[in-house]
Amino acid sequence: MAKKKKKKQSKGAVFLWKALFLLLAVGFISVFTLIFLVRKDVFGKLPSTEELAGLRNEEATLIFSSNGSVIGKVFAQNRTNVLFEDLPRHVVEALISTEDQRFFEHEGVDAFSYVRVLFRTIIARDRSGGGGSTISQQLIKNLYGRERHGLLTVPVNKIKEALVAQRLEQVYSKEDVITLYLNSVPFGENIYGIEAAAERYFSKPASKLKVEEGAVLVGMLKANTKYNPRLNPQAAKGRRDQVLALMAGNGKLTPVAWDSLQALPLAIRYTGITALDAYGYFDVQVEKQARAILAELGKKKGTTYDIEKDGLRIHTTLDTALQHAALRSVRKQLSAMQPKLDRELRSKGLRKAWEKKLGKHPSAEWKQNERSVKEVFQWAGKRPDTLSYRDSLWHYHSMLQAAFLMVDPATGKVRAYSGGNDFRTLPFDQVQSHRPIASAIKPIIYAAGLRRGLEPCTYLNNERKTYDELEGWSPQNFDKDTIGGQVALWYALAHSMNIPTVDLYFRTGVDTIRDTFKALGLPVDGVDNPALALGAADISLKEIVRAYAAFANGGLVREPQLIEKITDAHGKVIYQGKMGKAARALDEEVAATITTMLQRAVNEGTGASMRSRFGVQSPLAGKTGTSQDYSDAWFVAYTPGLVAATWVGARDPAVHFHNSNGTGSQLALPIIGGTLAEVQRSSSLRKKYLPPFPALPMEVDMDCPPRRSSDLLERIFDGIFNKDPDADKKNERSHPKKNKKENFFRKLFPKRR
Repeated sequence: MAKKKKKKQSKGAVFLWKALFLLLAVGFISVFTLIFLVRKDVFGKLPSTEELAGLRNEEATLIFSSNGSVIGKVFAQNRTNVLFEDLPRHVVEALISTEDQRFFEHEGVDAFSYVRVLFRTIIARDRSGGGGSTISQQLIKNLYGRERHGLLTVPVNKIKEALVAQRLEQVYSKEDVITLYLNSVPFGENIYGIEAAAERYFSKPASKLKVEEGAVLVGMLKANTKYNPRLNPQAAKGRRDQVLALMAGNGKLTPVAWDSLQALPLAIRYTGITALDAYGYFDVQVEKQARAILAELGKKKGTTYDIEKDGLRIHTTLDTALQHAALRSVRKQLSAMQPKLDRELRSKGLRKAWEKKLGKHPSAEWKQNERSVKEVFQWAGKRPDTLSYRDSLWHYHSMLQAAFLMVDPATGKVRAYSGGNDFRTLPFDQVQSHRPIASAIKPIIYAAGLRRGLEPCTYLNNERKTYDELEGWSPQNFDKDTIGGQVALWYALAHSMNIPTVDLYFRTGVDTIRDTFKALGLPVDGVDNPALALGAADISLKEIVRAYAAFANGGLVREPQLIEKITDAHGKVIYQGKMGKAARALDEEVAATITTMLQRAVNEGTGASMRSRFGVQSPLAGKTGTSQDYSDAWFVAYTPGLVAATWVGARDPAVHFHNSNGTGSQLALPIIGGTLAEVQRSSSLRKKYLPPFPALPMEVDMDCPPRRSSDLLERIFDGIFNKDPDADKKNERSHPKKNKKENFFRKLFPKRR
């Protein structure tokens, strides 16, 4: 009986072995059949060695400032490639220790790793054992992705990756494979490659990573969200320490180094996705211009470049020091003025009127007015807040915005540029937009008058007048200074007087004004409307800066330049930018005369707070502008080294101050004032942007009283009591042959012009 039972058990064992053998045989046959089918491209064509030889990662195009800082990227995938020699040795050792310890021993596929996976991961169910893919196989997965094949998806993709990995290592060296891998692997937050990751999480290039920092990034490869050091610092530190332990176990770290590195806290210097927003408006213009340049190169040379994938390098004219000085000044000014405007809008009930208007044709969102957590732009910093739909709309509707543009007038190079408060939430570019220019247009009118033959000491009428032929239009001076009489042309411009400017408009003539506008590149629509003299024209910040650049550059104008050069990913120059050709817009004498008068505007007129409040002592010319109802505030200042202009206002002209807080001198000037005050404190910036004006090509005669009236007594008072205390000394220096007596009578009885 025992014999029979033993024989039965023996037969059962044999059957099991046969079944197992048959199962293994079927398995092997299936695997080899699957491999054969994959090799024959049944499940999709495999890349050949020739295709692999031409392999490269897509790479973001980088935009650089004039001092070499990265200020923008153009990409399909945010990736910057690095060379193997730029990779720290410890990063390579961390990668191999963590992902593929036998990397330098296999040829793309590691059979031992599959055995480990079989026994440790599948049979023993130890998930810490990792997968069986080598670095080469992971690289293929990163580059080509995975296709779906139903129940065969996993085995087919694994076989594909193994076969292609072997081909890959026939073409590339181990160092090349490592480089390709580290340039392609995702690190979360839509960034690819270790260079972009190093910049994002540690604000440094990969070549500067410390051992513990490299371990953090290598640790992220297992799960880039779970081990993101910003989102999950505890998990990231734990994973970092695992990587360091593997390095120590692999002989790449001494026990002492391992202990000391594990004891370090997790420290990152995160440069978030908004880090380049300070340059966002400028980057858009650069990209637009670069695309046009590359398209032209393609037509001329037949060489095509993909700005999103070819890793080009665009070197621009922007000065980051000046840009950030201006941004700090904007933040300081608007964060102080916005609360004042908010209080005024509340007191006038403007929101209620706004809601009533929009409520006439409400959208579904407006009716529902759902409250939700929103991240809105605020000067105190973006932070999530629970707002209703209408609250969020009003937040941006009632917001003051500022745009600035700063250009080197001699070269046309754009040195600072911002089209609004926040590129991410307010992408509309106010540098390009047309707004009522207000009194900032007056220097153009006065330049036209000088071209007509008028002079700084020409006297203009200051009597208020009603123009019946213009529907009863009756302009008055801003400060209600309508006492009548006459004022010198230079004084009227320095103090931005309206009535004399209208008189100048009629005396100059439409044709001369139109020609002057054309020469300076300004739109000529509405030139035949006398209200133009007071700023009733829509002009962009870009256009007015170009016009003022002619004053600063002796009457010559150049088109603005944004791009210095473009190189390919290897540094070869494919486009060399050139300074725009200078065009004569004004005679040198006219430009110099306007500059001299606008220096008086800064020293004693509407721009005087540049000196008194901001302490800018460098020679400076400038002009304010305030549009109807304080809807737009402007200020333009210039030296031979810089034209700096700003506009401040709300998106809707109905949102504005109702008092002097909305004037150009109160709202816009402080932005330029704060910027130039900071420039003045820096010796390098001061030398570059605040040089003295050159010697005048001729004498600008402003040796005349500011006012002349038909009343002799008033003339005497103006000549004696409003006299510049240093005028006699100045006159003696400029007219050594004239004595004080002659000067006195000249002031009392100036020549008619």
